[in-house]
Amino acid sequence: MHKYLPFLLLFVMLGCKTPSSEPTAAITREYSDLVDLFKAWRTFENPPLLDGAPDYSQATFKERFPAFKQLQAKLLAMDTAGWSVAEQVDYHIVWAEMNGYDFNDRILKPWQRDPAFYKTIWMARSDVPAHEGPTNHGAIDIWKYDFPLNTEDKAKLLRGFKSIPAFNEQAKKNLTGNAKDLWIAGIRDIRNQTNDLNAIKKWESIASDNEMTSAIDKAINSTNDFVTWLESEGESKTGPSGIGKENYTWYQQNVHLVPLTWDDEVMILKRELARAWTALKLEEHRNRYLSELEDANSPEEYDAMADRSAKGLLTFLYEQEIVTVKDYFDTALYAHLGEYVPREKRNFFSIGQHFDARPLYSHFYHWFELARMDNEPHESEIRRGALLYNIFDSRNEGTATAVEEMFMDAGLYDDDPRVREIVYIMIAQRAARGLGSLYAHANEMNSEEAGGIHSEFTPRGWMKTEKELLLFEQHLYLRQPGYGTSYITGKYLLESAMADYARVTEGKGETFLLKNFFDELNSIGSIPISLGHWQMTGVDDQVKLITVQD
Repeated sequence: MHKYLPFLLLFVMLGCKTPSSEPTAAITREYSDLVDLFKAWRTFENPPLLDGAPDYSQATFKERFPAFKQLQAKLLAMDTAGWSVAEQVDYHIVWAEMNGYDFNDRILKPWQRDPAFYKTIWMARSDVPAHEGPTNHGAIDIWKYDFPLNTEDKAKLLRGFKSIPAFNEQAKKNLTGNAKDLWIAGIRDIRNQTNDLNAIKKWESIASDNEMTSAIDKAINSTNDFVTWLESEGESKTGPSGIGKENYTWYQQNVHLVPLTWDDEVMILKRELARAWTALKLEEHRNRYLSELEDANSPEEYDAMADRSAKGLLTFLYEQEIVTVKDYFDTALYAHLGEYVPREKRNFFSIGQHFDARPLYSHFYHWFELARMDNEPHESEIRRGALLYNIFDSRNEGTATAVEEMFMDAGLYDDDPRVREIVYIMIAQRAARGLGSLYAHANEMNSEEAGGIHSEFTPRGWMKTEKELLLFEQHLYLRQPGYGTSYITGKYLLESAMADYARVTEGKGETFLLKNFFDELNSIGSIPISLGHWQMTGVDDQVKLITVQD
């Protein structure tokens, strides 16, 4: 049998009145059974519709829960003995997703606690495989459409717009939670939806379409009414928004497959914050006789700097054999070079970006990964698309953060050492904001206090220049437990994976090559680092820590 099966069965039984209340399933042994179950699971996970919108009513969740338990029982009854490590990794992905559904139903309940969950309009693609944070199943991704619309896309988009009024009305019934910070911050997201709808309505191909503009007008009126309702109800909200330390640890380990506790993450982020500040001061000392970096101060200067930075990064990756540079890397990066922003309007990231964009473009490894998903879909159907519930965060955000420093240490800034200072400032900011989010989830701080850590412990006051980014980030991390820390904890886990990969490689008498490591990392897909670590090295200590618990 699967070596963790007894522990998994015990996990399912926890919280149940009697063992007999749990459904049973016949033992299956074929990997193909997992793929079939995955398809059935993903079909189930998409809720039924109510008046054209996803149904998140409590009655519907209760009615569907037995079907979920049957799916979970089938998974836990699988015997994975003899499966390859890659196939067992896929098993753990499905296990984690089902745990995510269970956790959302029991604890997170975004449809009850989080008004931002009812945001429907998304104008741009995220730089990770799916939307950041809990997102409803009726989300309308405007960026996926080509305008003017063809007949099929018009019908689909029109249905989406028409579903918004009913969805907003459903939200008023479902939102019974008392999470004050989530509630107040979520109003901003819904209000922004009105701005997006008004912008879409003015597009030339939409403005001339009476049926489309009529549907948008109704969506706008409904959204404005929803905002008014949220503001009125918000006056009575008094409860905490964090999920608590124990729930946070359970979620990290059983859903995001991060082998850390809340306390572990506090320690790691404190250490990384201190290390980044110290390294920054040492860099400043070493560079004290060098000229200060000069920022681009016109659109022309910015465009030249951005082009130079993009070419410099891609050339470095290729010539220094860091990773196999695919043809689509160039297209993916050049689509996101950004644009000139006046000094008085720059936020944290655009400040550094205007000095030298290579640190931020290193983080844009994100776009290489998304281009790989588009151009080279993974052979495993389970890994081909985005994992649910942001389970990809340690992999995607952790890798993007880790490579900022890895590329630096490999020599990216040998031509201009002062750029190294930007990298350490970015690491400190990620550690500070993640630390604040941990205290917010422990309900030891409210969002404003957590944001204070984020702002005060970011070097050079770069988080004090433009408040919108601060509000966005702290709100997201309160909505999605573990996301705010994933940049640093994922970085830590990737460094651990590289260390074991090097040790195992050299233990075989072979030479460690950075390019081999990153190519293999890319090939396994956007899965949690702990699983990638296992597949790339054969070292399963982290997976055991997650799945075999007292």
